[in-house]
Amino acid sequence: MKAEQKRAVIMGATSGMGREIALILLQKGWKVGVAGRRRELLEEIKAKAPELVVFEVIDVTKKDAPELLEKLIDALGGMDLYLYSSGYGRLNTSLNLDIELDTIDTNVTGFVTTINYAFNFFRQQQYGHIAAISSVAGCRGIGLNASYSATKRFQMSYLSSLTQLSNNMKYNISVTDILPGFVKTEFVRYAYPMQMEVSYVARKIVNGLLKKKRKIVIDWRYRLVIGVWHLIPRFLWERINLARFVK
Repeated sequence: MKAEQKRAVIMGATSGMGREIALILLQKGWKVGVAGRRRELLEEIKAKAPELVVFEVIDVTKKDAPELLEKLIDALGGMDLYLYSSGYGRLNTSLNLDIELDTIDTNVTGFVTTINYAFNFFRQQQYGHIAAISSVAGCRGIGLNASYSATKRFQMSYLSSLTQLSNNMKYNISVTDILPGFVKTEFVRYAYPMQMEVSYVARKIVNGLLKKKRKIVIDWRYRLVIGVWHLIPRFLWERINLARFVK
């Protein structure tokens, strides 16, 4: 492996944005470690570039996730970028408890478990780049999917905290928070407005990652949406009927 060749680990690379980002990085000559729960989909990615891809079947909600992540990094020969692309969430107006807890398991417990490992890996290495796909949904509490928007807010705050910690302790760890709007993936099961193509979003993400941007909001329409949301007083926000925008 060439000394200048970059190495990325992508958690949640079996489909959607994680998979597309992995493919783009491979095209750019990166060596990529892909992880997720579905072995056959990870094998498909490896088949596209066997010399550049290693994979590991990892469920971020399981206790062995850090051990398997370490195994993947070793197989990759190191790590320069860790991207957390795993995510879970459903519309849940009935507040089905199983859905709420499953969302927390992936978006909070799994997120913290693997981000924590990556941060400490980079701390010992004395450099690195952590990125995670949160969501514009984390900008305000959304009643249609309370646990999803709340866990995405958690991710945003956690990443901000890690940035401050890295700066305070001079760890030389860059952090990127990625806030996409609605993307046309198997994860999105409803006719949300302003849906974007996966390939378009992934290109935007990779461009931002290569520049080590602190925050990536995709795209300009959602930057406008977030700005408007922040202008709405809380007492009005909590009375908005968002259900009429979802078919």
